Amino acid sequence: MQQPLGFVQHGSNGEKLVCHLTKALYGLRQAPRAWFDKLKQFLISTGFIISKSDASLFVRSSSDYTLYVLVYVDDIVITGSSIDGIDCFVQQLHKKFALKDMGDLHYFLGIEVNRFSSGCLHLSQCKYVRELLARASMSTAKSVHTPMVSSSMLSKDEGEYLADPTEYRSLAGALQYIVLTRPDIAYAVNRVCQFMHAPTNLHMVALKRILRYLRGTLSYGLLFRPSERLSLVGYADANWGLDFDDRRSTTGFCVYYGHTPISWCSKKQQVVSRSTAEAEYRSLAAATSDVAWLTSLLAELKLSSVDSPTVWCDNSGAVAVAANPVLHSKFKHVELDLFFVREKVASGELVVGEVPACDQVADILTKPLSVSIFTRFRNSLRVVPLEEVG
Repeated sequence: MQQPLGFVQHGSNGEKLVCHLTKALYGLRQAPRAWFDKLKQFLISTGFIISKSDASLFVRSSSDYTLYVLVYVDDIVITGSSIDGIDCFVQQLHKKFALKDMGDLHYFLGIEVNRFSSGCLHLSQCKYVRELLARASMSTAKSVHTPMVSSSMLSKDEGEYLADPTEYRSLAGALQYIVLTRPDIAYAVNRVCQFMHAPTNLHMVALKRILRYLRGTLSYGLLFRPSERLSLVGYADANWGLDFDDRRSTTGFCVYYGHTPISWCSKKQQVVSRSTAEAEYRSLAAATSDVAWLTSLLAELKLSSVDSPTVWCDNSGAVAVAANPVLHSKFKHVELDLFFVREKVASGELVVGEVPACDQVADILTKPLSVSIFTRFRNSLRVVPLEEVG
């Protein structure tokens, strides 16, 4: 190991010295960073380019094929347009590092991957959810149809504070990871996580309802289907001042690439909005930022959106302001968001359109819904049970 800066010593002949480790490097706190640096240097030496959009993604392009390598510490996913190219690269890895080739991707960081002859891909976290239910002693709990009661109005002061909030925080943190393949619970999880500093018994009831919902939808996951037309299409929405503790609105958006959502978010806004249009416009700006990042990422993956990226919003005021070159007096205090979106629209990089509220799929990311509406939007998010995929 190289000597740390400020403590460098040289040998009697001036030669460079290194530290002799008395403990395995794998057990040190800086081990993941040291391993990643070594792997990165190897990948770059073999022709890979590190992504500017995602530091864990490496891309190698040639006239014959393209390879993608996704790295999470010592777990690596390799894919590309040529099976022979993948096999050749795996052999290169074998020669440099001691590794175990797990074959086709079936399980990665708690995410189960199921392939079908139709070209569909189903991502779920059944095993992870089962373990979480067992930890919460809810493996046999009665299931419910929605993760949140449609009339739910949680507040930080309602109920009795938990004597030990450790379990609440542990379960809420675990639920956040499940959102990776279950956008249908994104809003409910975001809501219960807002009370982690001082949870009450009512907050615990709301959290356990999410677990009961997961208990009844164990095999549900995200379905990727082949699409003839791959275009970026986003939906942005907001609930205005629904949080009674601070009256901040919640931003919700999802972005599709083809038939399947590839990015989504449910997050409380950082400031109080003074009108519905303002809250919606902040969501529109957040969705626009995500679309810009996805466009950059797709370009590095040698892909693109067939049509100009489009973001749909159900607020006519926000849609009108996005295309209006005159700064409206009501929007002076959101000037940065205003010009950010307007610049994208003016340059043709983005199209902003109005969608009927009944078709606004981002509603599921901003508020609790009735069973019928929730089920319809869940299907729109391509969250389906494994048994229905064929």
